[in-house]
Amino acid sequence: MRLALSMFAAAALTTAVVAQDKAAPAGPAITRALADPARADQAGDDARRQAAAVLAFAGVKPGDTVVDYLPGAGYWTRIFTGVVGPKGKVYALWPAAGAKYAEKSLPALQARGLANVVAQVQPTNLPTTPQPVDLFWTVQNYHDIPNKSAGEPALRAFDAAVFKLLKTGGTYVVIDHADAPGTAMSGTETKHRIDPAAVRRQVEAAGFRFAGASKVLANPADDHSKNVFDPAVRGKTDQFVLKFRKP
Repeated sequence: MRLALSMFAAAALTTAVVAQDKAAPAGPAITRALADPARADQAGDDARRQAAAVLAFAGVKPGDTVVDYLPGAGYWTRIFTGVVGPKGKVYALWPAAGAKYAEKSLPALQARGLANVVAQVQPTNLPTTPQPVDLFWTVQNYHDIPNKSAGEPALRAFDAAVFKLLKTGGTYVVIDHADAPGTAMSGTETKHRIDPAAVRRQVEAAGFRFAGASKVLANPADDHSKNVFDPAVRGKTDQFVLKFRKP
């Protein structure tokens, strides 16, 4: 019965993905931000990351307040700063438990002097902001939350924290490596993958409404049985893009 429900959820998600294939093209704010000469060093990744398409799908716009959660080297933060503009704000946040991942990238990001960016390691493991935000964005991180025996309680706490900091009508975008339908969270620690249907179930349980999915990062040829760091699939994994809204 549980497998049947998982298959049903996966089928419903697939239908939503197809429906979102005709998303509007990137607007002028996104186009200008991507073309900024200040990010020429990272522009070579734009096509692989489908930057224009996923940002347009997210709906980010000038004046927005955005959280880029666990931002890595700041790829998305450096785009968001141009999209939201001087009237917007970007929080590039690492949780306390992820401080080691910020040791090099945080000082480098701060050194850029981006006026509308606050980059910091937070004192807690759950995200917080001093003001309500329009968009909470996390890429290839959601699957890590239930690891090290943290399980679903950790996901519930995380999604509840995101819900709390978003404005009414705010958007929550999760991009991650896809596991095969019906696998739920069984591969989050061993393969660094998660079933998108499981993500949808968890996020909706926190009170969010599903707002759509995009398959611009999908790769049907990906072998879902492999760890995402396996040389055979690294950089070419099947990824999902899910969007939720706080009612």
